[in-house]
Amino acid sequence: MELIRGLHNLAPSHRPCVATIGAFDGVHLGHQAVIRQLQAKAAEFALPSTVIVFEPLPREYLAPLDAPARIMSFREKFLALADLGVDRLLRIHFNEDLRSTSAQAFLERIFVRGLGVRYIVLGDDFRFGNDREGDIKLIQQQGLRYGYEAGSTETFELGGERVSSTRIRKALADGDFTLAERLLSRPYRISGKVVYGRQLGRELGFPTANMELHRLRSPLSGVYAVTVSGAGLEDAPAVANVGTRPTVNDSIRANLEVHVLEGKPQLYGKHLQVTFLHKLREEEKFDSVQELQQQIARDVAAAGNWLAEHGNRSGKVRTG
Repeated sequence: MELIRGLHNLAPSHRPCVATIGAFDGVHLGHQAVIRQLQAKAAEFALPSTVIVFEPLPREYLAPLDAPARIMSFREKFLALADLGVDRLLRIHFNEDLRSTSAQAFLERIFVRGLGVRYIVLGDDFRFGNDREGDIKLIQQQGLRYGYEAGSTETFELGGERVSSTRIRKALADGDFTLAERLLSRPYRISGKVVYGRQLGRELGFPTANMELHRLRSPLSGVYAVTVSGAGLEDAPAVANVGTRPTVNDSIRANLEVHVLEGKPQLYGKHLQVTFLHKLREEEKFDSVQELQQQIARDVAAAGNWLAEHGNRSGKVRTG
């Protein structure tokens, strides 16, 4: 999949196409339905498929501390869309200029002049433009003027409820990984590069891999039984902490620390994928590092017991 980094990098070769736009946070079942419709129209028109996303997400730009926690990083989103067979991903930097652009100007600038669209697929709840008047009705009204067609996607439901990023965030916050997996069509995972931390875990006897989350907030908070893949590991049993490390750190930015239960793998600088399977407890602040050390030992034992009960020593476990 080709990544187009900004409107200034659009070229004549990117026109014409079939396109859709949205946040696509999670690339869940509802998003997958949109992509299937996009791919079907791309095949019908014999044109490339293009997905348009914003970075940062508009709500992150407008109110970063109040914006919903990201289900996935941009890199994870890119890989998920690539796996679905999307031809191109146009990443548009959301800034003050774009924020002040009207829906009509947005349509002309991006869909018409920028991409030369022949068909637009739009989610039924998506809005764009500074006046939020940009929706499927406006898109369809302007189709005759600019020579394209457009269609909306119907709400995708599971269990009688709409599949949405909001619903997935709630499932993750509740530790309901079975529901999250159903809504996502895959287990919930966080991937990232291992970076140097404070080395406190090593001092306490439980060396951890500190991973970059590439998001201010995480939909998870607490201690979890997980498996780890990457750097020569495949579904290795582990315990993970997601949070702000209140005992040793006053930061508001979420961190992910993972302790692999077996062996001493060298993980610094490697890309890992952490699969979340079961929540053990909430994040806590302890009065001393010694108390923290004792709790980590209990967490390691609890994670090992849960993983052993729900899978085998290779780490192949079932959610629930």
